[in-house]
Amino acid sequence: MEISFSTASQKSSPSLNSISEKLEADGPNKETWTPLSLILKPHHNTLTGDYDVNVMISALEGKGKSVVWHDKRRGASSIVLHHADNTLMGIVLNVPVTRYGGLWRSRRWVVMRKINGVWYNLDSDLVVPKPFIDEDEVMRFLDQNLSL
Repeated sequence: MEISFSTASQKSSPSLNSISEKLEADGPNKETWTPLSLILKPHHNTLTGDYDVNVMISALEGKGKSVVWHDKRRGASSIVLHHADNTLMGIVLNVPVTRYGGLWRSRRWVVMRKINGVWYNLDSDLVVPKPFIDEDEVMRFLDQNLSL
C-alpha cells in the first residue's frame, strides 16, 4: 500500500522522506545497496512520490494520533462513526483506480473526516470537499468502497 500526498503538501516531503529513511534503517530486511536503490525504496516510490502505509502511520503517531485497522471483510456496519468521546476523527480508505483508458492501474488513498459534526469526502480528485448528507450516506460510501 502507498500513500500519495498532493503538491499542496510539498513542505511535508522532507519530513515524510525522513520517516521513510528511518523505517528503512530500522527495518529487519536491510538490503544491499544497488544503483536501483535510489529509485526502488521500501517505503517511498521516488518515481510517483508515493509513500507506503507505514510512513502514514508513523507520521500520524508522531502527531499523537493512533491508527486502528479495519478488516474490510467485516463490512462498514462494524465501523462506529459516532463515538461519545469523538475519538474517531477520520477514515482512510485504500481504493483501486484505473486511469488513462485502463493503461494505469494502482491504488490510492481517500480520506473522510468529520468536521463540526459533518462527514466530508476529502478525496484530492474532487474540486472541493464533498459533505455527506448523513451517516447513512457515509455508510453506503464505505460499503461501496470496502467491496472493491
